[in-house]
Amino acid sequence: MTRSGASLVRLGLTESWAEESLTQLGWWAGDRPADGAEQIMWALARSPDPALALRGAERLVAALTDRREFDAALRAEVGLRGRLLALLGSSTVLGDHLALHPDRWHRLRADHSATPAGDEAAAALLAAVGAEPDAPPAGAPGGATATVTGSAAASALRTAYRDELLVLAAADLGAVSEPDLPVLGVEEVAARLSDIAGAALRAALAVAVAEAVDDQGNEPGRLAVIAMGKCGGCELNYVSDVDVVFVAEPADAATARLAGRMMRILGDSCFEVDANLRPEGRQGALVRTLDGHVAYYKRWAKTWEFQALLKARPIAGDPELGKAYAEAVAPMVWSAAGRPDFVVDVQAMRRRVEENVRPEHRAREIKLGPGGLRDVEFAVQLLQLVHGRTDEALRSGSTLDALRALSDGGYVGRDDGANLAASYRFLRLLEHRMQLQRLRRTHLLPAPEDTDALRWLARSAKLRPDGRNDVVGVLMGEWGRNSRRVRRLHEKLFYRPLLTAVSRLSVDSARLSEKAAAARLGALGWTSPEGALGHLRALTGGFSRAAAIQQTLLPVLLDELARSPDPDRGLLAYRRVSEALADTPWYLRLLRDEGLVAQRLMQLLGTSALVPDLLVRAPEVLRLLAAPTAGHVDELQRDPADFAVSLLRTVARQTDPDSAAATARSLRRHELLRVACADLLGMLSTRQVCAALSSVWVAVLAATLESVQRSMETGDRGRPARLAVIGMGRLGGAELGYGSDADVLFVCEPVEGADERDAVRYASQVAETVRRRLGSASPDPALVVDADLRPEGRNGPLVRTMESYRAYYARWSQAWEAQALLRASPVAGDPGLGVRFVEMVDPVRYPAEGLDQATVTEIRRIKARVDAERLPRGADRTLHTKLGLGGLADVEWTIQLLQLQHAGDLPELRTTSTLDGLREAGEAGLLSAEEVSELTAAWTLATRARNAVMLVRGKPGDQLPRSGRELAAVAYALGYPADGDPGVFLDDYRRTARRARTIVERVFYGW
Repeated sequence: MTRSGASLVRLGLTESWAEESLTQLGWWAGDRPADGAEQIMWALARSPDPALALRGAERLVAALTDRREFDAALRAEVGLRGRLLALLGSSTVLGDHLALHPDRWHRLRADHSATPAGDEAAAALLAAVGAEPDAPPAGAPGGATATVTGSAAASALRTAYRDELLVLAAADLGAVSEPDLPVLGVEEVAARLSDIAGAALRAALAVAVAEAVDDQGNEPGRLAVIAMGKCGGCELNYVSDVDVVFVAEPADAATARLAGRMMRILGDSCFEVDANLRPEGRQGALVRTLDGHVAYYKRWAKTWEFQALLKARPIAGDPELGKAYAEAVAPMVWSAAGRPDFVVDVQAMRRRVEENVRPEHRAREIKLGPGGLRDVEFAVQLLQLVHGRTDEALRSGSTLDALRALSDGGYVGRDDGANLAASYRFLRLLEHRMQLQRLRRTHLLPAPEDTDALRWLARSAKLRPDGRNDVVGVLMGEWGRNSRRVRRLHEKLFYRPLLTAVSRLSVDSARLSEKAAAARLGALGWTSPEGALGHLRALTGGFSRAAAIQQTLLPVLLDELARSPDPDRGLLAYRRVSEALADTPWYLRLLRDEGLVAQRLMQLLGTSALVPDLLVRAPEVLRLLAAPTAGHVDELQRDPADFAVSLLRTVARQTDPDSAAATARSLRRHELLRVACADLLGMLSTRQVCAALSSVWVAVLAATLESVQRSMETGDRGRPARLAVIGMGRLGGAELGYGSDADVLFVCEPVEGADERDAVRYASQVAETVRRRLGSASPDPALVVDADLRPEGRNGPLVRTMESYRAYYARWSQAWEAQALLRASPVAGDPGLGVRFVEMVDPVRYPAEGLDQATVTEIRRIKARVDAERLPRGADRTLHTKLGLGGLADVEWTIQLLQLQHAGDLPELRTTSTLDGLREAGEAGLLSAEEVSELTAAWTLATRARNAVMLVRGKPGDQLPRSGRELAAVAYALGYPADGDPGVFLDDYRRTARRARTIVERVFYGW
């Protein structure tokens, strides 16, 4: 390689054509810069893309008529050199514009970094369309009108607009190529872009007015243009839609055409104008009168519309009308936080911030991704709405100005505010640079593998290698650091100052008054802010290590709780758990070090009353909330059979029956909590939950039965009887819920040589002891062993021999008893005896001849009586999960009737499972595929809802709540969004149950 080539490589010019181009420009002389051109070469080398800048310079010089003047100025004027070469290496579109209009290079000679753009831009753009800059604004009576119209106006406006962008971008970029040039702040650039956009709006309106004048010289009515969004906040991007709202007097077809024409002119020349923030959005009228706007906002507007109005400012058209609009809507903006739907709307807005981005772009999205611009903007606007009601200093449309005011007012820590502002500026700078390249609207960082694009972006942002990383490494490091810092904005902006209001923390100067802290908690979803502050005070009070850890943890935990359906109950539960586990050394450390544990715990506590009740007595389950280690199954999803084996072994080691029962209860509590956590976190299906809960019951019952039998063995005396427990109802079908009793039958059989009466007496004593030990009072959900389905019900003996059962069913059995036996399944005790029992009752529950019509009528009559007599007074039959229309009883009685009628001929129907029975009935042609689907959906939803009620309330219940936080929590437990409308769940439930009821009426009742 030649010496000259090596020199150019060091300057970043590796292309084969570079030396020839530089020589023709007079900047290179063989092996070194030409005389007087050394500074040009260095400025070129510092350009974001030296090769692109060189090509742009070639095209510009080729088009010049004053090349000598240009060359001399470039060599002598550092400002021109830096602005031109940085611009040419940053923007292909503006480079093209300069080549088409080469005389514009003169505008780059002046230092515009300290010159406001507004008045100059307005004059230039109005002059471009032949409107008088000093006349009243277009849209007002006697306002300026253009003399250039049609396509010529669009062309002239496009050129003038690009001229203004050219000057601003050059001033913005100049310090990249010439470090001594002044640096424009991001907020200054954004404000000037907003000014240029305002000038374009005024010029386009002047054109539209000129085109709207009728043959008699009459103009349309008054029109004011209200800037919204980034333009309204004076923080516009290089490429962005400009959001506006139109106010007209009168709001008629003529003013609507005027507004529409103005939008089309700008879309053809400068930028797209978006009027979708107007009342009723794109479905609403394009223009409204001032009274029409005010009436809408008073009656119909949502919170997000007031959030949008926070940035509203008159920007073009009739200034008096615009001012009247601003004065009319401002009081409504600053009272929005007191609206009853404020919290719901805020939560919905927060969800949209996080969800409105494609998953594959989340890590590269500067605007909408985690830790992006929208995170900062949303947080600042929310704090403005909450605290701006009483503090007028916060009422700014600019994000950075508002953040500064929040810091000055003590609502945000000074260091936090400064750091967040710095990150916001960095992200906006990257956004500006990416959009400048081709003047395209983009917020997406280049892909990690596109190192050329990343290098260009880093250089255009004036980043340089730091000795450890190249410029791409520095860019990615800064991006990650700033996005992570922004991602903590909820902790920093929302919750940390709350702790300073109730504790002795010395955090910056961000010390909210308790009134302000309560207002913020109310805005974030707490219905009792004063109570919440009391919990925070209790958790963070004092100087203990636990209090210090709580002070670190709580901002994150409060953020998670705010996303739950009931933050008030969640915070109370967290306080209870923390106080109960105060002496558990690993508790707070686990929450601090395992982020997933803290996140999951807050989700659980903010939803369920059952979980904290169990957790204070089974704290070790907290460890199961941690993320599984590589190669291991999540403990929350382990096989329930493993628990059953472990429980039986552990209880078997207890010699004292009381200890055995206590151990069984303790292990049951642990497993019940594990299942509840996995259920609420969406990790188990309904069938898996029911199977796991049934497995818990069976294991506890079997272990307790065995321990009682062992304790009754004395000396050489063995057991005079074999005893089996037959599961009935939901236990027999492995369909137990959290609050279900265990329906059972006890059957015994004398061992060889034993007297039958002794055997029955022994078995009865065992059964009574088991029921008493499991049913004794306990803080945990009750363990009720219910034997009322036995022959003769409560009046019959608790335990019968096999032969006694056989004789009873042969002589006295009724239809309802045969129906109850459909769920009979051995669950504990002697397995052989259990199998023989179900074989004995098979002819009873699966009659070979099916059912005669009289028996079918009797079953229907019993069902109708149960529905009428057992439904609680005042219950809503459409929302009662057990006895309601389309509820559990409807579906179960329907499949059980089909089993009684057809299982004698169809062995496939011989199952204790409701869902399996439905499936087999469908395959046998007794139900259509659609009917099976509808009944399965109804049974599953009712089962899930019934379980959710128990999880939310902490006690069993069959009636779904109709409103309030309980309904929201039940809906959330079933997978509906916490910040959505829980009424959607009720609608879904009623619709599903109604469809099932239609099938029940046809199949079961024969209607």
